[in-house]
Amino acid sequence: MIPERLAPVLEEVRPLAARFDAAGHRLYLVGGIVRDLVLGRPVDGDIDLTTDATPEETTAAVKGWADAVWDQGARFGTIGLKKGDTTFEITTHRAEAYQPDSRKPEVSFATDVEADLSRRDFTVNAMALRVTGDAEQSPELIDPFGGVADLAAGVLRTPLSPEESFTDDPLRMMRAARFVAGYDLAPEPELVAAVRRFVGRLEIVSAERIRDELCKLMVVEKPAAGLWFLVDTGIAHVVLPELPAMRLEQDPIHRHKDVLAHTIAVVSKTSPRLVLRMAALLHDIGKPKTRSIGPKGVSFHHHEVVGARMARERLRALRFPNDQIEAISQLVYLHLRFHGYRDEVWSDSAVRRYVRDAGDLLEDLNELTRCDCTTRNERRARMLAARMDALEARIAELRAQEELEAIRPDLDGQQVMAHLGIPPGPAVGEALSMLLEARLEEGPLGEEEARRRLDAWWATRSTAT
Repeated sequence: MIPERLAPVLEEVRPLAARFDAAGHRLYLVGGIVRDLVLGRPVDGDIDLTTDATPEETTAAVKGWADAVWDQGARFGTIGLKKGDTTFEITTHRAEAYQPDSRKPEVSFATDVEADLSRRDFTVNAMALRVTGDAEQSPELIDPFGGVADLAAGVLRTPLSPEESFTDDPLRMMRAARFVAGYDLAPEPELVAAVRRFVGRLEIVSAERIRDELCKLMVVEKPAAGLWFLVDTGIAHVVLPELPAMRLEQDPIHRHKDVLAHTIAVVSKTSPRLVLRMAALLHDIGKPKTRSIGPKGVSFHHHEVVGARMARERLRALRFPNDQIEAISQLVYLHLRFHGYRDEVWSDSAVRRYVRDAGDLLEDLNELTRCDCTTRNERRARMLAARMDALEARIAELRAQEELEAIRPDLDGQQVMAHLGIPPGPAVGEALSMLLEARLEEGPLGEEEARRRLDAWWATRSTAT
């Protein structure tokens, strides 16, 4: 009897399994999909399989059945294919290891699934489910390293020794953080000790692979345990040194909250959206460089400005896309803007500027601001929440009156040039800046009033020049 949760996946791979059966090859579901099926979690994304067939034999087996086949990964043993809406990746049983000074794995193929599973990262991923042979009636779980037991016990282990596993692929040390956080697994002491000993090996891993693994950790539901793992094992010192730098030495007289603990608490409170979570992680990285002690205690003046620059530099080093770099660094730069808000202080123009400067990031900025409050003082927490509620209410009120998200001058560049009879040039930009400033201060002017202001400005500018 096939368990109900397995049936949909087995039904999807059955035609593929039949082709491998007919060709005399074995085929297995492997890795994350098996782990999630064991846990009863939803199975999303590609379907990963492993086989004793070579890449050439795999290509021959799927020919005529798959809608599309790609073999860019063939030298690493992987053939990709698509059937309908489903993407499959089929990899020949293999073993791979990095040389001490190389970022490229040397791949050798194996003929049995146990050898393949032994080279997987963790026991909870070193399980396979046979889908060929008589699997239609009785699917067989291949679990030579006790992955099911480790899932039940909440333990993170490597199939072989952790030293061997991390030598094979140093990125597994970072991946451990994601499994600690995402699956609530406690790393065994030997694994932790090996990470601390081998952490320098991460320097041979490409920035892109490190970035991708960091991004996966940042969007798990509860990333805190994984972030502490990165710091406590020394991984963060290699891949994100700004993080442990926030563990500031506490002055016995001028106390302040632990910036690192505060940062991880803020990340944990935010929604699992990558840009927002990365901004939460980096929002206070400017504090160590700006800390000063004066008569009123510890201060971090302009840490948002310094932090935004530092965030941009680190994200570039990690090869983040430009749009994400700009969004994250802008959130870091703006994260203190709210703290000047009072109903009686902020004019409508100040609210407009807040919305305009945030742009498409307004929702993320407001959430980051709310989550940045980690005080244990309930009275202060309620006060800050009430002030943010009030600001959002004013934004909603102004939005009902004006198109806040699209605040722009009442005239565009073409209209300015036509009205003043001038060609493109710096004067057009100056005119638009003047009109935008008036729009922010006073709200919509209308085209007639905007032209009147433009004439007055132009007359003053012409006289001055």
